[in-house]
Amino acid sequence: MAVDTSPRSYTWTYVDGEWLPGNPPLIGPTSHAMWLASTVFDGARWFDGIAPDLDLHCQRVNRSAVAMGLKATKTADEIEALALEGVRKFDGTSALYIKPMYWGEHGMPTSVVTVDPESTRFALCLFEAPMNNARPSSLTVSPYRRPTPETAMTDAKTGSLYPNSGRMIAEARSRGFDNALARDMNGNVAETASSNVFMVKDGAVFTPIANRTFLAGITRARIIGLLRQAGFDVHEATLSVEDFMAADEIFTSGNYSKIVGVNRLDDRDFGDAPVTRKALEIYLDWAHSRKASDE
Repeated sequence: MAVDTSPRSYTWTYVDGEWLPGNPPLIGPTSHAMWLASTVFDGARWFDGIAPDLDLHCQRVNRSAVAMGLKATKTADEIEALALEGVRKFDGTSALYIKPMYWGEHGMPTSVVTVDPESTRFALCLFEAPMNNARPSSLTVSPYRRPTPETAMTDAKTGSLYPNSGRMIAEARSRGFDNALARDMNGNVAETASSNVFMVKDGAVFTPIANRTFLAGITRARIIGLLRQAGFDVHEATLSVEDFMAADEIFTSGNYSKIVGVNRLDDRDFGDAPVTRKALEIYLDWAHSRKASDE
């Protein structure tokens, strides 16, 4: 995902009570966030006049802040209201990414490594990002693993977790794949390097059970609920790579692209994907129904 950060780009950031265009300089070399990675964020989408689950994303960024040791300086309702204010700065036709963020400026007097919650800063960034442009992706099993809660801050959506995801994707792409299927420390499938993952077998839908080694996403939960309402058997379970290799379909879920099909896992190719198409269809139907209910 490339973001145009030039001053004239279609990007607006709210910080310290004002909206600033482009990519304003906010973090310096002595900031705790730059030095020691005390950052959390979340991501929501606005498209076709709707922002599905925006309230849940605003709630989660505050939970992430607390998990990081920061202070949630805005209520979720305040963040949501600011996000909708920011949406109105755009032309009303382009799809947007909505990214609330917290970070720490200073460490504690007794230990610079520990972030001082009283130094927490907040920003909200919105930028144009097209929807419905994802193509089916190819996956390979990553040699790298997801950390456990004992080894990393897995209960927060924090930037410090993403270098591990980045190296998974870089390694996968060096071998000709788009993304990586990531395992936990026990060798069970957790997610991909950048999204939650589902598989379909004999008409039933399966997804790795949330075990705190990966972020069980808001879109993931929404898809599980919608598929069940549509009559599908959906199971959260401990799943192996072998389970995915034997699947009829694989698809991923995430806020940025919602539902994306998988056409290859290592040397296994996947063909028609009716459940994947249905999952995207019912998600978009639900999302657009929220606009109708708000009018």
